[in-house]
Amino acid sequence: MSTLNSTYNAALDLDFERPLAALEQQITELETAAPAPGSAPGSEAGLNKQVDLAAEVRKLRQSHTAMLKKIYNNLGAWNTVKVARSARRPQVTDYLRLVVKDFAELHGDRRFGDDKAVMAGFGRIGPHKCLIVGTHKGKDTKERVACNFGMPHPEGYRKALRCMKMAEKFGLPVVTLIDTAGAYPGVGAEQRGQAEAIAVNQLEMSRLKTPIVAVVIGEGGSGGALGLGVADRVAMMQYAWYSVISPEGCAAILWKTANPETNAQAAEALKLTAADNLKAGTIDEVIEEPLGGAHRNPQIAADNLGKYLTKTLRDLKRYKIENLLRNRYDRLRNIGKIKELAD
Repeated sequence: MSTLNSTYNAALDLDFERPLAALEQQITELETAAPAPGSAPGSEAGLNKQVDLAAEVRKLRQSHTAMLKKIYNNLGAWNTVKVARSARRPQVTDYLRLVVKDFAELHGDRRFGDDKAVMAGFGRIGPHKCLIVGTHKGKDTKERVACNFGMPHPEGYRKALRCMKMAEKFGLPVVTLIDTAGAYPGVGAEQRGQAEAIAVNQLEMSRLKTPIVAVVIGEGGSGGALGLGVADRVAMMQYAWYSVISPEGCAAILWKTANPETNAQAAEALKLTAADNLKAGTIDEVIEEPLGGAHRNPQIAADNLGKYLTKTLRDLKRYKIENLLRNRYDRLRNIGKIKELAD
């Protein structure tokens, strides 16, 4: 299937891409009608028709690219959230397949059970052996239910920490790939110590004696993201979001109702896009996505993520552990620093 056919399907869950759908359908229909390359030449009229179809397809593709640039160069915060949540967007399992070699998954927290919303295991990114931890949402309904729609329970965070401690023991760096709307707030999760598990993870990650790199690949919601987000370097994919609360949650608090209008206002107010977070200093780098988002070309998105991780791990490995920990501490202490203006 061509990339364009895939994007036509992807447009169905992104309402702001609907103007592209008719154009993409026209291109698909013209490409289907055109003779296959290398087929036997027909009459002169047939050749002229083939040339006309090719020219028309080329013209429509140019219009499609121009429209795509116009949409994504002016993408608002709420539409960015929609892109991050797209069912077609690459998830942690896709990046494990495209970026990580020889991945060996580990299971269980050795205290309660195995949370499928958190994946952890050893693998190789470029030349670097490392531990990879990621939140997993699931691809279909059955998998999403099993993964609790990417919202971890306490055992997920404890599994992640258990594996991080193992990586520290073997002197291997840690990479976390974050894609969660938040930690699961259910009764069972609270009874098993959800808040405590997240707090302990933040404490232990802040002093873990090995390099840590965190990347928000989709959603980065509240404490659920922070439970895996304490690191020496934090990055975001270009169309991910990262905030203390979801736009719907913020809207429900401020306006007592969550609807498209209040959600959009909340998203803008929260400054949750990658560009906003970079400006605020909560992240260190934005990883570029292909035109139209990672869902349009997962391979390019994975290549860009792989290059960032390879370079960053190489840079962090050059530090002595004591310097690494000191820099990590300073980085965390400087987040949210403000200057008071003189009267």
